Amino acid sequence: MSANHVIDRMNTCFRQLEQGLIEIDAVLKSLIPLQANVFLLPDIEKGKEHDDITKISVIPCSGESAFEAGLQHFRRLFIHHHAQHISSKAAVRMPGVLCFSASYAQVKSTSALISDVNQLKKQLEKIIAVESGLPPEQRFEFVHAHLKGLLTLSAYRALTVLHNPSTVRFGWANKSVINNMNREEIINRLEKSLSANRSVPPYSREQWAAMVTKELDDIMRLPEDVKLKIKRPVKVQPIARVWYQEEQKQVQHPCSMPLIALTDEFSETPIPILGDLSDYDADNINVKHRPRAKKLELLIPRLHLYRELE
Repeated sequence: MSANHVIDRMNTCFRQLEQGLIEIDAVLKSLIPLQANVFLLPDIEKGKEHDDITKISVIPCSGESAFEAGLQHFRRLFIHHHAQHISSKAAVRMPGVLCFSASYAQVKSTSALISDVNQLKKQLEKIIAVESGLPPEQRFEFVHAHLKGLLTLSAYRALTVLHNPSTVRFGWANKSVINNMNREEIINRLEKSLSANRSVPPYSREQWAAMVTKELDDIMRLPEDVKLKIKRPVKVQPIARVWYQEEQKQVQHPCSMPLIALTDEFSETPIPILGDLSDYDADNINVKHRPRAKKLELLIPRLHLYRELE
């Protein structure tokens, strides 16, 4: 696929996404608001994207101001929608929930519209991450050359709809994203990065090529059946625990943006019980159960690539 075709597809998909978010905004504003809680988190400043986070102070917001902040957040996809000191490489997060009363027809149509928008978000991510053919370190420049200031994490992030929840409570989760890889997949990834023949700051083109070549040599010396993992640490994330009384079940959702709770207008529990989000303090975390992890050997730090040891 040619570069121009990928650019055209990306721009078309993004315009459709923007239009879809405008339609969602109008639809939600037409529903009967019940209650809302959102939580404002500290900004991540330029140059501090990779700093360890040990404490997060939360500012709660409720009622009409929470509805307004939450609806605006869904459409704030560009860096210029935020303060000048905000990093364009970090996710802008606003956990919370917006609760609306809706008829059966409204629930069905609103859920369908949100599903369509989420498909566009997936499509946009696929165009940028897969169809562009670019390694991860070059995608930022590619996107910002054509959609200047786009916060890709905000654009990719799916909207979550809840139907008749009984309670919505909030907390924090520490985790890593783990992808099992084989030797050939890593070799292909490194060869693609090498063949791009570009510099990646802070390295010159020659320095970058030398480093990737060494990484490639190291991987090719491994046995073909070696078990490899990319274990990428994820910064502490806000989560929501949603309880459904009628079904007697709890569902946990990532909650980096407000959830959308739709309650049937004739529901027996029309207004969900909403919890608060406490401040995060890494020094005061109670771990109930931590499964025994397999021993790993770090091979390529920049890729978070590990070899599983027997």
